[in-house]
Formats: sequence, structure tokens, C-alpha cells
Amino acid sequence: MTEERSVDLSGGLEDVPVLCEALTRPTFKYSTDNVQGPGCSVDPSEVTLPGCSCISHSCHPETCSCLQTSGKAYDDTGRLLNLDGPESGYSSPVFECNALCTCSDTCSNRVVGRGLRLRLEVCRTKSKGWGVRTSEEIPRGTFVCEYAGEVISFAEAKRRQLSQRAEENNYIIAVREHAGTGSVTETFVDPARAGNVGRFLNHSCTPNLYMLPVRIHSAIPRLALFARRCIHAQEELTFDYSGRYGAQKPVEALSGDGLKRKQCHCGSVNCARFLPLDLSILS
Repeated sequence: MTEERSVDLSGGLEDVPVLCEALTRPTFKYSTDNVQGPGCSVDPSEVTLPGCSCISHSCHPETCSCLQTSGKAYDDTGRLLNLDGPESGYSSPVFECNALCTCSDTCSNRVVGRGLRLRLEVCRTKSKGWGVRTSEEIPRGTFVCEYAGEVISFAEAKRRQLSQRAEENNYIIAVREHAGTGSVTETFVDPARAGNVGRFLNHSCTPNLYMLPVRIHSAIPRLALFARRCIHAQEELTFDYSGRYGAQKPVEALSGDGLKRKQCHCGSVNCARFLPLDLSILS
């Protein structure tokens, strides 16, 4: 894609332009961060988490209150640690330094909060509609982009899901976080109307990205996507819509509610044939 034939889809909101073909670009409101949607009682942009009082160039787990909350998530270059995940299948919570912290802007615990740093392109694919590819090589563990959009309630997510036509794309991501003793926190993000480059990422049964909830300013998590392996330039970027990191089991074409699942065109050897469908939103 040449710059002469493309425009910055973010309209200058990102520090790095998100290129897209000028003649066929989709229409939606670009937002670099989550925005408050129907049913969401908290403004995701409001700073509600405390900051650390570190005065060093980069925070240390021994003295930083942010790192003491969740442990060190990144190495000194900002790449995600423990990318393979624990044996339990659950990832540890991540709390980054925020606007109230006194540490340097280059602190290694500031990664997702710095925003997009890679050159990404929104482009047409052969069989999956829009997609995203990278213009540069991405090392394993690197933060790639967020999946940002409207943060909505369960009731609103269900309403939108039920009112959706068969030919429409389903953008809603439901993230469930478990905090022991049966405590579950749910976050629903829908970038259909307002979102960022992440809304164009396609599903793959063998994805090259890994989604991880990260908290910075707010208790509402940012849905951050990291490279689960080294990614080559011009390679399409994908993640598993089901949230599973490993292999997934095949699913049926019809759910128990009679809803027809959409076919998966990821082309993976272990393709499950149909896109994941979260029926809990419809229950």
C-alpha cells in the first residue's frame, strides 16, 4: 500500500499513522482509548487508580507500589514476560504506571499507556473483509495495539447481539477476569461505532497476537494485544476471538439456540471451521 493511495485512518490521533486505502476506507469514529457507552457507569478515561511515588528512571518491584500490586509484567525493553502463561490457563493482572505516577515517561512499566508505536495498515483480504497487517517486523512479546471501543453493560451487549443482522460483523468482546473465591469481573467492549485499528483484526485458530487486560488509569481494563511470536513484515495480524491462547476444540455450525455460526476462513491447519460465539451474552 503506497502512501499516495492511502490516508491516516486515525486522523492524526495516533502518534504513528494507520494507513488505509483512501477510496474504500470504512466509516466510524476513531478513538485511541475506550469510551463510555450505554450502561457503563464509569468513564474509562477518568484517572481513578493511585500512582507510585518513584523518582527513578524506571520503577523497581522492591519500591514501586504499581509493581507491588501485580508484579513485573515487562522486561527492561518493554516486552511482555511470561508470554507462555501459567499452567492454570489464567494470566496475572497487569497494572501499569499512570498519569499520577512520578516516574519517568520512559519507565519500563509504561507500555500500553504509550499508545501505538508500530506501523500498521488496514487492508482488504481475499475472504475475510478488512484486516490488519504490519509494515515492519515485530519481536515476540511486543505490544502491538489495543482493542478499543465503547465499554457497555451486559444488558446493552445482549441487546446489540440480538438486534444484529446475519450479514453484520460482531465486534463485541467479552472479557471475564477471575479473582479467586468465585469473584468474576466482566468487561464488554464494542468498537463497531467508535474504536481503533484493533476493530479490523481478524480471528485465527492459530493467532500471532495474544490479548491481555491491562489497567493503567482506570479499573476498567484496556484490552492489549501482544505478539505471541516473532511476526514478519507484511504479515496479517490476528487473535483468537474466544480468548483461548492454545488449541481450541471444533464447534458446531448451529448453537443450542439455533444461531448459525459464521464460517472461519483463517486457513490454519487446526481451523475449527467456525468463528467462536459467546452464547453467555444471549443467556
